[in-house]
Amino acid sequence: MSLLLRALTWWNSQTLNTQLWTRLYGERVGEDDQGNVYYQSKGGKRRWVIYNGEAEASRVSPEWHGWLHHTYKEPPTRQPLPHKPWEKPHAPNQTGTPAAYHPAGSLYRAEPAERRDYDAWQPE
Repeated sequence: MSLLLRALTWWNSQTLNTQLWTRLYGERVGEDDQGNVYYQSKGGKRRWVIYNGEAEASRVSPEWHGWLHHTYKEPPTRQPLPHKPWEKPHAPNQTGTPAAYHPAGSLYRAEPAERRDYDAWQPE
């Protein structure tokens, strides 16, 4: 069953075709802290990522995103980007999960804040 899932579903890591392409033409460049592995073709024309788990693009850190899109010539493993002291570590998109951000007045909060900036229209 797992072989069938790998052959037909791309969101569960890599498909068999991607694995074959990576083995034949890929050159491993590095790995990020989430376990995603980054590859490039010989000569560096094509670049891709094999996700560790679910294929979710927001799990790619900004450094690797820049390298994947040819913004940076060298990968972060060879030439790390300088970080400012105020920068937070990369976090994937939490939309649709229990960890998603909900503002104070959101109905999704356990205790939404009472609205004080709005008066409902009342007909005279």
